[in-house]
Formats: sequence, structure tokens, C-alpha cells
Amino acid sequence: MGAVKFKPVPEQLSHLKKGAAEIIRDDELKAKLEQSERTGKPLRVYLGVDPTAPDIHLGHTVVLRKLKHFQDLGHTAIFLIGDFSAMIGDPTGQSETRPPLTREQVDAHAKTYLAQVYKILDPEKTEVRYNSEWLGKMSSYDVVRLCGHYRLARMLEREDFRTRLDKNLPISVHELLYPLLTAYDAVALASDVELGATEQKFNMLVHREIQREYGLAPQAVLTMPILVGLDGERKMSKSLGNYVGITESPGEMFGKLMSISDELMWSYYELLTDFAWPVIVRLREEVRGGVLHPMDAKMQLAHTIVAGFHGEEAGRRAMEEFQRVFRDRQTPEDAPTHTLRCGQPRRLSALLVELHLAASRSEAERLMKQSAVEINGQRVEDVKRELDLSNPGVYLLRAGKKKFVRVVVE
Repeated sequence: MGAVKFKPVPEQLSHLKKGAAEIIRDDELKAKLEQSERTGKPLRVYLGVDPTAPDIHLGHTVVLRKLKHFQDLGHTAIFLIGDFSAMIGDPTGQSETRPPLTREQVDAHAKTYLAQVYKILDPEKTEVRYNSEWLGKMSSYDVVRLCGHYRLARMLEREDFRTRLDKNLPISVHELLYPLLTAYDAVALASDVELGATEQKFNMLVHREIQREYGLAPQAVLTMPILVGLDGERKMSKSLGNYVGITESPGEMFGKLMSISDELMWSYYELLTDFAWPVIVRLREEVRGGVLHPMDAKMQLAHTIVAGFHGEEAGRRAMEEFQRVFRDRQTPEDAPTHTLRCGQPRRLSALLVELHLAASRSEAERLMKQSAVEINGQRVEDVKRELDLSNPGVYLLRAGKKKFVRVVVE
């Protein structure tokens, strides 16, 4: 591969620092970029991910997008799949030992991960590696030698380990090995920069030190903030239900993004789009000054994110559909149709369950009491309400904000 012509270092740094929580160390990253510019040799930048679950949500993409920024600037983007380390389990944030995954689980998750990752990274320019390539070949002697490069006292300074010790909770020895084994990833890759979320900082500092112990220049570390979920309080997580999956339909993604608070919108602009910081500042000032309505700013955000994963046309259609249904309160074009025969009246709460608009009668009644159920645009709050089926007709049922069914009586 020939020498690469890079953008000026100040311009690269400005792009790379956008949204970053911390760079360890600033001067080291600058020096590495300057050397790269002089020699025409790309930096080796990696992100290590343990495929512990099959799906990726927007929270995962924050760091992936930063890897893409390095890739766009001409550097070598390495996506490291921790197929070996996933079977150990990183204890970060865990209050107890996490059960290791099986090889079958890891392989299945890794396969779906790559298909989703390529929605962000350029597959032609991404170096994909698996840490079983080297960790799976280490002898007992190699592992003991690796452990000899780090002190136990320093390992126990890690916050989650310290907390568990204070509470007399168990820590398994294999958990202490995790940061050391993943540190060997940095040695094997001869990385110049490692990316990760802020909660991975301890591990990445260990990685720097182990690189130094093996005679390599320590990598620079760039951490990215944890994305707050749709609830505006906790980190985005599938288990908490406050997430947006990147393989969800355009309409579903758009609707979820429109549900975030006006204030949370700005961190999403910063972490999930390529809008330059001055542009985000200007948009925020326009909203504050009443020139731009918050909903319009949020719709632009949702359109940008959806288009990034599904294409411009899908983003535009999702935005138009949202406007029709939620802003203009019109019927969605793709509302499913359910046919009923003329007959006796039916209790609406039971019908909502039958049409999968509510999970149970009690949920259906709760939605009605909350004025979240409509028949042809008219709110229904009486839990004893029945739907007249004595004559042919068409009824549009709405439950909550997003669920519609067109009922045809014939």
C-alpha cells in the first residue's frame, strides 16, 4: 500500500474530537497524527467488541461512528471481534460474575454483528480480526508471563472490583484475567489508537501499560460518552426497553427518536450525526430563539439518523408518515385491515386484545382510561364501551400513539 495523503493534523483533530469524552493523551494522539502525515502511513485504530448479544442499537454506534471518522480520514479501521474474550466476560458494571457464553452463542452473535456494523463502516476498508487468532494459541507459560506484567493491587483499584470486595461479593480469578488478555489484543494488533466507551477506560489504560511492557509505543485512547436512552435517564439498553435498534423499520426508528426530550435531542445530534459542532450550536440557538420549532429540529435529527441506516428515500417516507399520523393525525397508509362479520356488539377492550392492540384486557382498559384509545378519531374512555357490529361499516381503531387497525364490518 502506497503513502496516503492526509488532511492537515489540526483539521483531523477537530473532526476526531467531536463528541469525545476524553483523549489519553492529547499530545500523544497529535504526535501520532503528525508522524502519520510525515510518513504517509495510516494509524492502526481499533475498536474491540465482545458479541454478547445479537443486535446493535444506537448506543453501540457512538463508538463505531468514531472509528468511521478515523476510516474516513484515511487511517486503518480495525474492528476486533472478541470471540475469545466474550467467553470470559468483561465484569465492567457487573455486581457479580457474569456467566460465560458458549462458542456457539459467540459465533452466532458475531455473524449478525458484522452485517450490522457494515451499515456504518466501509466493508472494503475495514480490517476485521478475531482475538481467538492469538489468545486461543497462548500456552500456559504465555498467560503466566502476561500476568507477571501487572500488579494485583492495581487491578483491584478498578471500581467494580473494589465495590464487590467492600460488599464481600465474590470475584472469580478469570475476571482478573480479562483486562490482561484484552491488553494482549493491543499488542497483537500493534495498535496506535484504541476506541471505547467511558466505562472501558480502566481496561484501555491497562492495554497501554501492557503494550509498553512488550516493547511497543503505548496507544492513544479515545473514549466516547455513554448514550442516554429514550427515557432520558439511563444508558440505552435493550433490557431497559429504552433503545433504538439499527435494524428496526424506518417508521419504528423515526417514531422512537421523536419521543426523546427536546434537551436530549442535542446530545443525539452530537453523537449520532455528522453535523459539525457550529451547525448544532446554530440549530440550538434557533430553537431557543423561537426561529425553529423543537419538533422540526427533532424531525431533522430523526430523518438524518434513519436515512443513514435505511437510505434517503426511506428517511423521507418515515418523516412524511410521521407528519401524517402524529402531527396531522391522519390514518397511516399501511394500517392493517381486519374483517368482522355483522353480528352482536363486541366489548371494545376484548377486541383490542384480539387485534393485538393491547396485550391484555387490563392493559386495554388502562389505555382507555388514559384517553389513549380512539375509534375513527374519537377518544374512548368508557371501559364498558362496545363496538356496534349490527351494520356494515369501517372503523379505524387506534391504541396508544402508534398502533392502528382498520376494522371492516361486512
